[in-house]
Amino acid sequence: MNIVVTGANRGIGLEFVRQYLARGESVVAAVRSPSAAEALRALGAAHPGALRVLACDVGDDASVAEFARAMGDAAVDVLVNNAGVRGEWTSLEAMDTAEALRTYSVNALGPLRVTRALLPHLLRSETRKVAHISSGMGSIGDNTSGGAYAYRMSKAALNMASRSMAVDLRDRRVISVVFNPGWVQTDMGGRSAPVPVDQSVHALVALIDGLAASDSGDFLDWRGKRYEW
Repeated sequence: MNIVVTGANRGIGLEFVRQYLARGESVVAAVRSPSAAEALRALGAAHPGALRVLACDVGDDASVAEFARAMGDAAVDVLVNNAGVRGEWTSLEAMDTAEALRTYSVNALGPLRVTRALLPHLLRSETRKVAHISSGMGSIGDNTSGGAYAYRMSKAALNMASRSMAVDLRDRRVISVVFNPGWVQTDMGGRSAPVPVDQSVHALVALIDGLAASDSGDFLDWRGKRYEW
């Protein structure tokens, strides 16, 4: 299969690349700065010809368009929209609206930009799966602690975008799902997080493999259970 992973230079994205390469897939890793992606270079050396690292800032229309052009005519079987930012977790009074807009642009609009740009590539495949990495903090029903306005709002918006894509692209057999990967041990999640990144991604890869048309539009956790909107 041909897999595209955004935000692939570290954390969950890097682990997706690692696990897909390990099982013999071809992977395109989308990162803002390929020259700084040392871990990806090491993976490329270990899997000759199986990994391409391309520049893509999901928060910038022109960058996403150039990324799609660099893909050429390649089919995309699975798109993992993983790129995201934590933003500033501040009180309501301290919130910086400019920073909040940047967080929204990356976390909510970024997956829309990439999916739209790569739609012709997805339609060249028979698989046509789009997996958006969301967060439990994007669940309205599960919000009992408040705060983190920009991050929470951006992920809730991503969830709605995926649902709309599932409806709008159903006739073209594109599956769109959002996943809560759990509280994962990454730079963003911190060392005290309970879920090792390899465990989360291993489960997510298996879930993506098993996605069917009936799952399109769902919000699932990394264990495969439907998550509260």
